[in-house]
Amino acid sequence: MGLGKGNMKKYKEYDKCNLCPRECGAQRNNNKKGICGTANQIIVARAALHYWEEPCISGEKGSGAVFFGGCNLHCVFCQNQEISCGQSGKVIDESRLAEIFLELMEKGANNINLVTPGHYLPQIISAVEKARNQGMNLPIVYNCGGYEKVDSIRRLEGIVDVYLPDFKYFSSDISQKYSNAKDYAQVAKLAIEEMVRQQGIAQFDDNGMMKKGVIVRHL
Repeated sequence: MGLGKGNMKKYKEYDKCNLCPRECGAQRNNNKKGICGTANQIIVARAALHYWEEPCISGEKGSGAVFFGGCNLHCVFCQNQEISCGQSGKVIDESRLAEIFLELMEKGANNINLVTPGHYLPQIISAVEKARNQGMNLPIVYNCGGYEKVDSIRRLEGIVDVYLPDFKYFSSDISQKYSNAKDYAQVAKLAIEEMVRQQGIAQFDDNGMMKKGVIVRHL
């Protein structure tokens, strides 16, 4: 699927970015990259049907996965290092992102699967709203590493239908060693608690596809 390139729109959150638990304060609107490896432009590395998520996410038709460039963890074992460092992908705007959601729906996707999306929070909210206004009615899956701010997750209430976080570590020493995030367990627990508060009891359609809920992966 072609990604295309759109015009950049500035969001005040990027003047001094504190969207993620790192709270690095990067001036992303001044083209300064945060610890996520990105400035204020959306980078998408891949957008396509994806068949290798949990069965209730991918199903037979596939999940409409959008892989975003950048990440706030940079785990030493990352299998997508070029993507997670923001070095792979194309720059698009939120209008083009909304179009991609609609194109994935047309291809038969079970859902829209946002992979490592947290550092683009304001653009993603805008893109989902734009796509819904144009008839996109698929569940939105928030696929993340679990290292998320509660305040940021709260902003996604009514936007996200399914949360798909990792829970990577219980040990602060191990999380520091492998992801440079000593507070990982504490932060992830609070974030997942908020995800569960929003979604409540999981809901599935007649084909076993999750429409609402939380899946926690221990990776």
